Amino acid sequence: MQTPDIILGILSKNSQDDKYVFKDLYRYLYNKDFYIKAYAKINSNPGNMTPGTDNETIDGFSTEKVDALIKEIKDLSYQPKPARRTYIDKKNGGKRPLGIPSFKDKLVQEVVRAILEAIYDSNFDENSHAFRPNLSCKTLLNKVKLECTGIKWWVEGDIKGFFDNIDHHTLINILRRKIKDERFINLIWKFIKAGYCEDWKFHNTYSGTPQGGIISPILSNIYLDQLDKFMKDKMENFEKGKSRKRNSKHRQLEYQISKRKKVLKGSEVSTETKQTLIKEIKELEKVMKLTPSKDVMDTSFKRLKYYRYADDFIVGIIGSKEDAVKIKEEIKVFLNQELKLELSEEKTLITHWKDKFKFLGYEIYISQRRTPKKSESGKWTEATRGKCQLSLPFEAMREFLLNKDALVIEQDGKWRSERRKRLLTLSPLEIITTYNAEIRGLYNYYNLANNVYKLSGLHNIMLYSFLKTLANKHKCKSVSKLLSEYKTKYKNEGKIGVWHETKKGKKFRAFVPDKFNRLQDIRNDENDHPESIDELPTIQQYRGTTDLEKRLSASKCEWCSVTQGPMEVHHIRKMKELKGKAKWEIEMLGRKRKTMVLCRSCHKKLHRGELH
Repeated sequence: MQTPDIILGILSKNSQDDKYVFKDLYRYLYNKDFYIKAYAKINSNPGNMTPGTDNETIDGFSTEKVDALIKEIKDLSYQPKPARRTYIDKKNGGKRPLGIPSFKDKLVQEVVRAILEAIYDSNFDENSHAFRPNLSCKTLLNKVKLECTGIKWWVEGDIKGFFDNIDHHTLINILRRKIKDERFINLIWKFIKAGYCEDWKFHNTYSGTPQGGIISPILSNIYLDQLDKFMKDKMENFEKGKSRKRNSKHRQLEYQISKRKKVLKGSEVSTETKQTLIKEIKELEKVMKLTPSKDVMDTSFKRLKYYRYADDFIVGIIGSKEDAVKIKEEIKVFLNQELKLELSEEKTLITHWKDKFKFLGYEIYISQRRTPKKSESGKWTEATRGKCQLSLPFEAMREFLLNKDALVIEQDGKWRSERRKRLLTLSPLEIITTYNAEIRGLYNYYNLANNVYKLSGLHNIMLYSFLKTLANKHKCKSVSKLLSEYKTKYKNEGKIGVWHETKKGKKFRAFVPDKFNRLQDIRNDENDHPESIDELPTIQQYRGTTDLEKRLSASKCEWCSVTQGPMEVHHIRKMKELKGKAKWEIEMLGRKRKTMVLCRSCHKKLHRGELH
């Protein structure tokens, strides 16, 4: 039997042909290597240690269990368990339902997801970036920034309860256009109809895909790809004019430069005049380089831009407000008639180019600065009128600090840093690691913003919150007392941080520096899918065997070295659960692994506390 890498590569190659129909996909679910690969893909998620409705977790995974699962798949007796429903907090204060499938169902869903991704992903629209290899929120935001020069109107799309309202029959009909294998289709039916359990009561699912299911993201992309295709046709039919008119200011600068150059060619020009003219030409050329050559607000030029991330989408229109109203109505009708979805009238807004709006956590707006500016250092900055700008919202910083309990807003509106009580039980090293990771995480998401430098204010509050937390831990009344009494522990060459012991001696971990520079562009050339080659052009993206796959395939107990009998994998949720008291814990800590392949006997001894 072919390896999963080869199979997925062939599927991806065949998907390049729009008319190709995929048959007999179900047989790939008999391939044990697919489940090993799926297991290696999803094993690191701590959520796999949360039991589903069958009370099973990822702990104890074995090839023997895979064999039993394949037997169920073959005789069509496999039936997904209802997901265990829980709720997570939303930013607006509400609750989002989350379904937790059983681990066995996650495994099968991951295999199905990989097959669907190989079939569909290469044909998804280039402006859809959610749940796709090498794409993310930031790659889409970067695309918006680079491509939306001169936008005059925005349509902010919001679909009412998208994941809960996907029509099952519509979804299956979309799948049947490319997949002619009813056993495979029926398996997807089983997943979307599996239902959920809440408060020990079973509930049927008549629409939607369960949020939390591994298969849900790819199914949602397949569903909304119909909207992407609809908008692509709209974009092509909306276009008017081959290019924008030339910018009159750019032409004036060209004329001023050419006029001076003509004078320079004259034979009667003095040396002093020549030097003056050369200086003027250089200055004018600098300004001209920073002045747009085209009129970004040209009314005879019309274009339509469309970008989607999951169920969030925006439409940029170079045209009139009437065009924007018409496009919004056409999207509403298409969603309702073709996809049985409803566009939220309250949240689907039409925004003028001079106003800011939010998309994927950023504020987006079109710059109004008409002319180049000369900075205090003497450097020219370009005229940005008409260019799309990304901005870090003030509310994002405030909510971040409040959610971390690092900020208190007093009655007079003043901000004050606060100690974080929930971190007091951690060691100083763990505390500083937490702060550094949180600040870096926020910066890494917002480093495309043109005002990302404003994170320096947040940094200052987090630094004092860190020091107040340490002061409280040491029972010090103030930060100044902490730094005077524990100077040798929390300071090094003027920097704030934590000294800690390592195997190689003492090391100093500094608080993350206050340097927040804007990332000019995202370039992931080394991560993009490779160009076509003669044979199996897309196989490269699926190639590779992980260390865990190799360890499991070796069928050798990593404790007693036995090679006979079934092997199981012991899992822990997080590395910090290991205390380093038992020998097996020391072994896992030394290798920095959350898994250990054991024979069944050793695995049972471990859970009984007998593996020393």
